[in-house]
Amino acid sequence: MDVILSENVKGLGAIGDVVKVKPGYGRNYLVPQGLAVEASARNLNELEHHKRQLTRKAEKLSQEAADVKARIEAVQCTFVHKVSEDGKLFGSVTSMEIADALAAKGVELDRRKILLEQPIKTLGEHDVEIKLNAGVNAIIKVTVISEEDAAAAAAASSAEAKA
Repeated sequence: MDVILSENVKGLGAIGDVVKVKPGYGRNYLVPQGLAVEASARNLNELEHHKRQLTRKAEKLSQEAADVKARIEAVQCTFVHKVSEDGKLFGSVTSMEIADALAAKGVELDRRKILLEQPIKTLGEHDVEIKLNAGVNAIIKVTVISEEDAAAAAAASSAEAKA
């Protein structure tokens, strides 16, 4: 007896697989438990239709993820934090701060998608990976500078503006 699996069945197959089983196992266990349906011509056509819909949906998701990736990678985040005399940050840059900075620049993102193993606790540029849908990952540049450097850069830019 051929059946189409509706659920993953350990030792038998995955969802959507067409497998050959003994008639009693299929009729008395798999079908009543909702784990499979009989592999009739109608059910096979329905399965093929469902697979086509899933591939279209997956293509659409991957295209949307690629668009979001392009928007994310065009953004650079700069954070200004207090720094001790020996160059260590008071506090750290977390995924929540990165998500807020992205939202301020027009990219809405769940902070749990930001793959930050440890909060950033050093000055400089850091590459942070962001996991998107359909297996697409984006990398954003995060720059951490001290308040003194930020004040000096602001003073230099205002002096250039006056000149």
